[in-house]
Amino acid sequence: MPRKEVNARLPAVVEAVTKSVDSVPGLAHLNRVFLPSRDAIVAAIDLLRQISFPGFHGAQSLTTENIRYHVGQILVDLSDTLYEQVRYCLRYRKYLGAEDFSQECELCDRESARILSEFLDRIPAVRALLAGDVQAAFDADPAAQNTDETVLCYPGLLAITVQRYAHELYVRGVPMLPRIMTEWAHSQTGIDIHPGAKLGPRFFIDHGTGIVIGETCEIGASVRIYQGVTLGGLSPDRLVEQFRGRKRHPTIEDDVTIYAGATILGGDTVIGKGSVIGGNVFVTTSVPPNNQVSMEAPNLKYRERRPRGTPKPSDPPLLDFQI
Repeated sequence: MPRKEVNARLPAVVEAVTKSVDSVPGLAHLNRVFLPSRDAIVAAIDLLRQISFPGFHGAQSLTTENIRYHVGQILVDLSDTLYEQVRYCLRYRKYLGAEDFSQECELCDRESARILSEFLDRIPAVRALLAGDVQAAFDADPAAQNTDETVLCYPGLLAITVQRYAHELYVRGVPMLPRIMTEWAHSQTGIDIHPGAKLGPRFFIDHGTGIVIGETCEIGASVRIYQGVTLGGLSPDRLVEQFRGRKRHPTIEDDVTIYAGATILGGDTVIGKGSVIGGNVFVTTSVPPNNQVSMEAPNLKYRERRPRGTPKPSDPPLLDFQI
């Protein structure tokens, strides 16, 4: 087909797509307040990482003499970006379902400024928690050569960093924005931590891929979690609305280790202090403190391998192992 014919068809395609937009309004956001910008929020995450780990992310020419000016400039940029995005989120929530989306929302603007002020005040406390997370990763992983490596290389620390800041916005009632933050981290690391989850100090995630931590999960101090772990809710077949706002995810007390592939479900499930949850177990009831939960060892059958060669018709098939 000549390119000219394709160009000639464009008006018809435009008309068809426009009709599709009109017929399926849920896939378009028209004539309403601005939505938060994912790109701007990701830029804010980068600024938060630069403040959290100066010299590791962003400018490396930092000294004790110029750090004050560097932090000041980042905070100015961060403040501008977050204020605008929080404002969009609050306006979106206020006018969701309203008829007139053009009204100015002075209350939303004042609330955005208050939330931003509280969030900025919390940055030093979050940095203190992150320092504990960095040290916990180094202390728990013999493969780490130093804490610099855990800051620069470990996906678990990235996911925890983003979640700790997103949680500060979540507890202040900011809609949508915290989820955008943690879902971005999810896309980068394969670690899905809801911004509502409560993470205790010195939290360590090793490897990380496939970890899921639900909204109402509570995690104590010095907890270690390995890849493929799910801290989830028991999914109801019906009446999903009855579960909104309720505790649906487990509580993990201090000094618990959860090995790869374990699944722990339910809002009433408590894993007691000092317990160890073995790999690939499925837990829906509470575990007392200082207990170990593990699967029974599989029944393995071994056969001696014969040298390779032309098998005889009477030879049984050569197997490496059976489970």
